[in-house]
Amino acid sequence: MEHHMASKPDIDLVAAHKHFSAWCFNRAWDLIEKPDRTEADDRLMVALSQASIYHWMSRPDCTDKNLSVGYWQASRIQALIGNAQEAMRHARTCLGFSANLGPFNLGYAYEALARAAGLTNDTTGMASYLDQAESFARQVSDEEDRQLLATDLAQLKKAVTPTHR
Repeated sequence: MEHHMASKPDIDLVAAHKHFSAWCFNRAWDLIEKPDRTEADDRLMVALSQASIYHWMSRPDCTDKNLSVGYWQASRIQALIGNAQEAMRHARTCLGFSANLGPFNLGYAYEALARAAGLTNDTTGMASYLDQAESFARQVSDEEDRQLLATDLAQLKKAVTPTHR
């Protein structure tokens, strides 16, 4: 198969990347929240998340924060579909892009690591990541952001804590 590059695209690529970086992220999020996803929905959700990251990487204004959020979503999606190895890989990438960001992004990076560790029954790793995430959550100055992270961490803890009957 031959590969030919068009000399000049017929569209404004900067505008296209700006549109699709957010559009793909939001459509992937819609599928994350869809109660009865099909296998086709799962495949589309993964593709949309990866497309969002691609479009962010193609933008001249792309920041570590944008990629931190994109890889966090990619990790969350892989966790949802039960792919522990990919969930952990994306969580580690998220943490790398979060290194110089504030406690909100760092907290979510550790939330992703905890979620991925939980998929492999690495209870020690999960507990350590949750502790780190909670530590960062306490440092988030914005009340709404702090509550969002704290709620997600509480739900994650609840999901893996055995219930006694």
